[in-house]
Amino acid sequence: MKEKVVILGAGMAGLGASLAFASPKRDIIVIDRDPPLPNGDIEDAFKTWQRGGATQIRHSHVFLARLFNLIRDTYPELANDLVEAGARELRFADGLPHTLRDGYQPKPVDDDMSFLSSRRTTLEFVMRRFVERQGQVSFKTSSIVRSLKTRRENGSTLVTGVTVSDPHGEDEFDADIVVDAMGRNSPGTEWLRNTGADIASDVTSAAILYYTRHYRFRPGQSEPPRGELSGTGDLGYLKFGVFPGDNDCFSITLAVPEVETEMRKVIVDPNVFDFICTQLPGVHAWTNTERSEATSRVFAMGNLANEWRHFVKDGVPQAINYFAIGDAAIRTNPLYGRGCSLGFWHAHLLANIFSETANPIDRACRYDKALADNVRPYFDAMARQDRGAAKRAENERNPNYTPTWRGKLMRSFVEDGINPTMRSDVNVLRAALSALHMLDHPEKWMLRPSVLSKILLTWAKPKALKKKYYTQGLGPNRRTMFDLLDGSNLVGTKLQNA
Repeated sequence: MKEKVVILGAGMAGLGASLAFASPKRDIIVIDRDPPLPNGDIEDAFKTWQRGGATQIRHSHVFLARLFNLIRDTYPELANDLVEAGARELRFADGLPHTLRDGYQPKPVDDDMSFLSSRRTTLEFVMRRFVERQGQVSFKTSSIVRSLKTRRENGSTLVTGVTVSDPHGEDEFDADIVVDAMGRNSPGTEWLRNTGADIASDVTSAAILYYTRHYRFRPGQSEPPRGELSGTGDLGYLKFGVFPGDNDCFSITLAVPEVETEMRKVIVDPNVFDFICTQLPGVHAWTNTERSEATSRVFAMGNLANEWRHFVKDGVPQAINYFAIGDAAIRTNPLYGRGCSLGFWHAHLLANIFSETANPIDRACRYDKALADNVRPYFDAMARQDRGAAKRAENERNPNYTPTWRGKLMRSFVEDGINPTMRSDVNVLRAALSALHMLDHPEKWMLRPSVLSKILLTWAKPKALKKKYYTQGLGPNRRTMFDLLDGSNLVGTKLQNA
């Protein structure tokens, strides 16, 4: 008898599960609250596809090698479909700083450190069509999951299906397996807790908000040459990034700490957003009006947190035959670009476990361990970085702040040691990017003797001897930016500098 699998949600995690679980031995249905794919092309998808279940769908995305390699190696036809649709592979060599280009010698490992670059609507549009074309998965769209069908057994909650409503009424779906891919706002955990499941959560605020606007190159224009100016940066009071997309599109994301309440209010104005971009040299190289034009409003995203939900307690699964993947299991700050890659990876970790054992308890425990072993180091590292960034943002607002000796030392280690070493030694850059792509431990890479010795050597050099390896001209400090905004006549009231 075929195993009945119900996947809740058709975002990146749900589509990943659709691919990973597809088998003649399974009946798979994906239940999604949003409408089906639009009938047009990828541009129609960007303009009209309503995705209330994926609030971040029109924010900036770049997809890490952890995701790209899975698609490339496991679903080569899908990889080809993405390229034909305009998605791009940004190779390791493409992102080299100008200081490393002349002497660069490729290594095989570089082939596994590519970003997949496209608008998220393009990626999901192409992936959804690919999944539908395989004929092994059915979709029930415009349908809201109302509850889980459950009963208590031996101290755990056994999940046996779901109750769903659509415009025509309510229906029930029995399931051997329920995969929750409903994202960060999934009610699945609370439903389970209401049955008596003891599901703990580790939660910390990301303490930041995101603002994204999309652009398209004008006819005859293309990306600016990559040189000394950086398209990403952290100014303390503001983080920024340029995200190349598909089909001559790109987006800019400006991230503002929660404590910057005044900046948060004005930055949603497209004129203010674009003015700030003009003050960031590496961004303005893309957004100057001769090169490109805006194609969207400013999209805002808040309520960001890091959350790890524990579905196994003291070795006992709190839910049987229910598996959360993606943000429904582990939420992370979008700043690090890991959400989509994690969701897709979760689905494949889970499918591999299903191929190893049919025992429901073993499946739950093995999946819990796989997440702890493979994902927890990144989660903890991101949470620590968020706490540090929040503290820095607070300090930026205090004109009387004086950093501690330890604070000065740590900042110098990063700014005068790690960063210039990555721009002067290609092997150190390889190690850092391998961690960024979730192919290596997020922090241990820099502790390896071959890497740490180079960082320490660079750190010890006088600044004059490593001047060319510093990132130049990220943008103005907080006081200057606020003065520029006050003088621009774009904001209604004077911004407070302190």
